[in-house]
Amino acid sequence: MNNQTLVIYDFKILYEILYELKFFINFNIINVDKTKNLKPYNKESSNFLLVSNRKIKDSNNQLEITNFPIEITKLIENISIKFLKNRYVQQSDIIITGYKLNLNSRKISFKSKSLNLTERETNILIFLNKVKKPVTINKMQTEVWGHNFKLETHTVETHIYRLRKKIKEVFNDDNFIKSSKLGYSI
Repeated sequence: MNNQTLVIYDFKILYEILYELKFFINFNIINVDKTKNLKPYNKESSNFLLVSNRKIKDSNNQLEITNFPIEITKLIENISIKFLKNRYVQQSDIIITGYKLNLNSRKISFKSKSLNLTERETNILIFLNKVKKPVTINKMQTEVWGHNFKLETHTVETHIYRLRKKIKEVFNDDNFIKSSKLGYSI
């Protein structure tokens, strides 16, 4: 059974039409007729899509239908595309100690603040988050940069320094990337 649900708000005729086609579509359908019943579906999720013939206040995931008549095959195609896009966006987000790192935009955010990262900075954070323990400079040179660990370079230290500085300036966080005798960690 599919876990994606189309929530049709205050649009009974559309619900009835799609319900008749339920064996030909790849999502669940429910009908909601009161604003208070929308509350569970106003959160950001790739599993729910709200459809209505007007803008729904505080809804992050909505398909508003205002052009009539509706070509039903086109509508079902648009709904499927919207579900795919939402799933793709959510899968591109990684949560790192309360911060959200979007892999597509290479942007890290916390609360209402965000910071654009370079590709290398993003790769550093992904790597440090994945290993979950302190990592030596040599290991980072090999895994993130692809360098031979015998090279004498301060590339890792320089990148970490700059990344820490950017994070401190935007988020006022001195402890996001930690260093110890064992190496760097998040």
